[in-house]
Amino acid sequence: MPQSQSQSRHPAPGARIILIRHGQPAIALRPRTSHREFHAYMDAYDAAGLDPASLPPREIVDLVRELAQVFTSGKPRAHESARLLAPQAELIIDPLFAEAPLASPRIPLLRMTVAKWAVLARLLWHAGQTQGIENYPRARARAAEAADILTARVMAGGAVALVAHGYFNAMIGRQLRRRGWSRAGSHRVKYWNAVIYDWKKGNVS
Repeated sequence: MPQSQSQSRHPAPGARIILIRHGQPAIALRPRTSHREFHAYMDAYDAAGLDPASLPPREIVDLVRELAQVFTSGKPRAHESARLLAPQAELIIDPLFAEAPLASPRIPLLRMTVAKWAVLARLLWHAGQTQGIENYPRARARAAEAADILTARVMAGGAVALVAHGYFNAMIGRQLRRRGWSRAGSHRVKYWNAVIYDWKKGNVS
Protein backbone atom coordinates (compact mmCIF):
# COMPACT_ATOMS: atom_id res chain seq x y z
CA MET A 1 0.00 0.00 0.00
CA PRO A 2 1.42 3.45 -0.84
CA GLN A 3 2.40 5.83 1.93
CA SER A 4 -0.69 7.47 3.38
CA GLN A 5 -1.36 11.17 3.00
CA SER A 6 -1.32 11.64 6.78
CA GLN A 7 2.14 10.06 6.95
CA SER A 8 3.60 12.22 4.19
CA ARG A 9 2.54 15.59 5.66
CA HIS A 10 0.03 16.97 8.10
CA PRO A 11 -3.35 18.47 7.24
CA ALA A 12 -3.79 22.17 7.85
CA PRO A 13 -5.13 23.16 11.28
CA GLY A 14 -8.90 23.43 11.07
CA ALA A 15 -9.30 20.46 8.73
CA ARG A 16 -12.39 18.42 9.62
CA ILE A 17 -13.73 14.99 8.63
CA ILE A 18 -17.36 14.19 9.50
CA LEU A 19 -18.41 10.53 9.50
CA ILE A 20 -22.21 10.07 9.42
CA ARG A 21 -24.21 6.87 9.55
CA HIS A 22 -27.15 6.65 7.14
CA GLY A 23 -30.75 7.07 8.27
CA GLN A 24 -33.15 4.24 9.01
CA PRO A 25 -33.71 1.96 6.01
CA ALA A 26 -37.18 1.05 4.80
CA ILE A 27 -37.26 -2.47 6.24
CA ALA A 28 -38.45 -4.15 9.44
CA LEU A 29 -35.62 -3.83 11.96
CA ARG A 30 -36.21 -6.56 14.55
CA PRO A 31 -37.80 -9.68 13.04
CA ARG A 32 -36.83 -13.07 14.46
CA THR A 33 -35.11 -15.31 11.92
CA SER A 34 -33.25 -18.56 11.46
CA HIS A 35 -29.69 -18.36 10.19
CA ARG A 36 -30.90 -18.92 6.61
CA GLU A 37 -33.55 -16.24 6.97
CA PHE A 38 -30.94 -13.89 8.44
CA HIS A 39 -28.86 -14.32 5.27
CA ALA A 40 -31.89 -13.36 3.14
CA TYR A 41 -32.67 -10.47 5.50
CA MET A 42 -29.16 -9.05 5.13
CA ASP A 43 -29.54 -9.09 1.34
CA ALA A 44 -32.85 -7.24 1.68
CA TYR A 45 -31.34 -4.76 4.16
CA ASP A 46 -28.49 -4.06 1.76
CA ALA A 47 -30.96 -3.32 -1.05
CA ALA A 48 -33.32 -1.19 1.04
CA GLY A 49 -33.57 2.53 0.54
CA LEU A 50 -34.14 5.19 3.18
CA ASP A 51 -37.37 5.12 5.17
CA PRO A 52 -39.20 8.35 4.13
CA ALA A 53 -40.01 9.01 7.79
CA SER A 54 -36.33 8.97 8.81
CA LEU A 55 -35.25 12.61 8.77
CA PRO A 56 -31.77 13.87 9.72
CA PRO A 57 -31.53 15.89 12.95
CA ARG A 58 -31.12 19.63 12.49
CA GLU A 59 -27.67 19.63 14.08
CA ILE A 60 -26.46 17.09 11.49
CA VAL A 61 -27.90 19.15 8.63
CA ASP A 62 -26.09 22.21 9.98
CA LEU A 63 -22.78 20.32 9.98
CA VAL A 64 -22.87 19.79 6.21
CA ARG A 65 -24.87 22.82 5.07
CA GLU A 66 -21.89 24.58 3.48
CA LEU A 67 -20.22 21.56 1.91
CA ALA A 68 -20.02 21.41 -1.87
CA GLN A 69 -19.23 17.66 -1.95
CA VAL A 70 -20.20 14.68 0.20
CA PHE A 71 -18.85 11.14 -0.05
CA THR A 72 -21.12 8.08 0.10
CA SER A 73 -20.86 4.34 -0.48
CA GLY A 74 -23.63 4.33 -3.05
CA LYS A 75 -25.73 1.72 -1.22
CA PRO A 76 -29.36 2.88 -1.46
CA ARG A 77 -29.75 3.70 2.25
CA ALA A 78 -26.48 5.66 2.26
CA HIS A 79 -26.95 7.39 -1.11
CA GLU A 80 -30.51 8.49 -0.31
CA SER A 81 -29.45 9.64 3.16
CA ALA A 82 -26.66 11.76 1.69
CA ARG A 83 -29.00 13.30 -0.87
CA LEU A 84 -31.58 14.16 1.79
CA LEU A 85 -28.98 15.47 4.21
CA ALA A 86 -27.07 17.64 1.74
CA PRO A 87 -29.20 18.40 -1.33
CA GLN A 88 -26.82 21.23 -2.28
CA ALA A 89 -23.79 18.96 -2.49
CA GLU A 90 -22.29 16.89 -5.26
CA LEU A 91 -22.31 13.24 -4.17
CA ILE A 92 -19.04 11.38 -4.67
CA ILE A 93 -20.02 7.70 -4.79
CA ASP A 94 -17.35 5.11 -4.08
CA PRO A 95 -18.01 1.44 -3.16
CA LEU A 96 -14.80 1.59 -1.10
CA PHE A 97 -16.96 3.07 1.69
CA ALA A 98 -19.38 0.10 1.83
CA GLU A 99 -20.08 -1.58 5.15
CA ALA A 100 -17.80 -4.30 6.48
CA PRO A 101 -19.74 -7.44 5.51
CA LEU A 102 -21.43 -10.06 7.68
CA ALA A 103 -21.80 -13.76 6.99
CA SER A 104 -24.77 -15.67 8.38
CA PRO A 105 -23.62 -17.99 11.22
CA ARG A 106 -24.63 -21.56 10.35
CA ILE A 107 -26.46 -22.52 13.55
CA PRO A 108 -29.48 -24.74 12.81
CA LEU A 109 -32.67 -24.63 14.93
CA LEU A 110 -31.82 -21.28 16.52
CA ARG A 111 -34.14 -18.30 16.02
CA MET A 112 -33.14 -14.82 17.20
CA THR A 113 -33.77 -11.20 16.34
CA VAL A 114 -31.67 -9.93 13.46
CA ALA A 115 -29.90 -7.56 15.88
CA LYS A 116 -28.63 -10.53 17.90
CA TRP A 117 -27.64 -12.40 14.74
CA ALA A 118 -25.67 -9.33 13.64
CA VAL A 119 -23.74 -9.17 16.94
CA LEU A 120 -22.93 -12.89 16.76
CA ALA A 121 -21.94 -12.63 13.10
CA ARG A 122 -19.63 -9.69 13.81
CA LEU A 123 -17.92 -11.55 16.67
CA LEU A 124 -17.38 -14.59 14.47
CA TRP A 125 -16.13 -12.35 11.65
CA HIS A 126 -13.44 -10.95 13.94
CA ALA A 127 -12.60 -14.53 14.92
CA GLY A 128 -11.92 -15.36 11.26
CA GLN A 129 -15.16 -17.08 10.24
CA THR A 130 -15.82 -15.22 7.00
CA GLN A 131 -17.40 -17.86 4.72
CA GLY A 132 -15.95 -16.32 1.58
CA ILE A 133 -16.65 -12.65 2.34
CA GLU A 134 -14.10 -9.88 2.95
CA ASN A 135 -12.17 -10.66 6.14
CA TYR A 136 -11.12 -8.27 8.90
CA PRO A 137 -7.54 -7.61 7.66
CA ARG A 138 -8.83 -6.70 4.19
CA ALA A 139 -11.58 -4.51 5.64
CA ARG A 140 -9.01 -2.79 7.88
CA ALA A 141 -6.81 -2.10 4.85
CA ARG A 142 -9.86 -0.71 3.04
CA ALA A 143 -10.58 1.54 6.03
CA ALA A 144 -7.01 2.84 5.89
CA GLU A 145 -7.46 3.62 2.19
CA ALA A 146 -10.75 5.38 2.97
CA ALA A 147 -9.00 7.47 5.63
CA ASP A 148 -6.35 8.39 3.04
CA ILE A 149 -9.00 9.59 0.58
CA LEU A 150 -10.82 11.72 3.14
CA THR A 151 -7.58 13.15 4.55
CA ALA A 152 -6.32 14.04 1.07
CA ARG A 153 -9.52 16.00 0.42
CA VAL A 154 -8.94 18.28 3.44
CA MET A 155 -5.15 18.61 3.38
CA ALA A 156 -5.39 22.36 2.74
CA GLY A 157 -8.08 22.84 5.39
CA GLY A 158 -11.84 22.89 5.29
CA ALA A 159 -14.24 20.01 5.88
CA VAL A 160 -15.42 16.84 4.18
CA ALA A 161 -18.29 14.50 5.09
CA LEU A 162 -18.89 10.82 4.48
CA VAL A 163 -22.42 9.40 4.74
CA ALA A 164 -21.96 5.66 4.97
CA HIS A 165 -22.26 2.79 7.45
CA GLY A 166 -21.92 2.41 11.19
CA TYR A 167 -19.27 -0.26 11.65
CA PHE A 168 -17.07 0.76 8.73
CA ASN A 169 -17.27 4.41 9.81
CA ALA A 170 -15.91 3.30 13.18
CA MET A 171 -13.08 1.43 11.43
CA ILE A 172 -12.20 4.58 9.48
CA GLY A 173 -12.36 6.55 12.72
CA ARG A 174 -9.80 4.25 14.35
CA GLN A 175 -7.47 4.90 11.43
CA LEU A 176 -7.91 8.65 11.83
CA ARG A 177 -7.26 8.50 15.57
CA ARG A 178 -4.06 6.53 15.00
CA ARG A 179 -2.91 9.32 12.67
CA GLY A 180 -3.47 12.07 15.22
CA TRP A 181 -6.99 13.33 14.54
CA SER A 182 -9.05 14.50 17.53
CA ARG A 183 -12.52 12.98 17.87
CA ALA A 184 -15.74 14.62 19.06
CA GLY A 185 -18.63 12.21 19.62
CA SER A 186 -18.68 8.43 19.56
CA HIS A 187 -19.57 5.73 17.06
CA ARG A 188 -22.90 4.29 18.19
CA VAL A 189 -25.51 1.95 16.77
CA LYS A 190 -27.81 4.84 15.94
CA TYR A 191 -29.16 6.08 12.64
CA TRP A 192 -27.88 9.53 11.63
CA ASN A 193 -25.05 9.18 14.16
CA ALA A 194 -22.31 11.74 13.41
CA VAL A 195 -18.72 11.74 14.67
CA ILE A 196 -16.39 14.67 13.98
CA TYR A 197 -12.63 14.39 13.52
CA ASP A 198 -10.66 17.64 13.72
CA TRP A 199 -7.05 18.42 12.98
CA LYS A 200 -5.83 21.02 15.45
CA LYS A 201 -2.58 22.88 15.85
CA GLY A 202 -0.18 20.63 17.72
CA ASN A 203 -1.77 17.33 16.57
CA VAL A 204 0.89 14.75 15.79
CA SER A 205 0.36 11.85 13.38
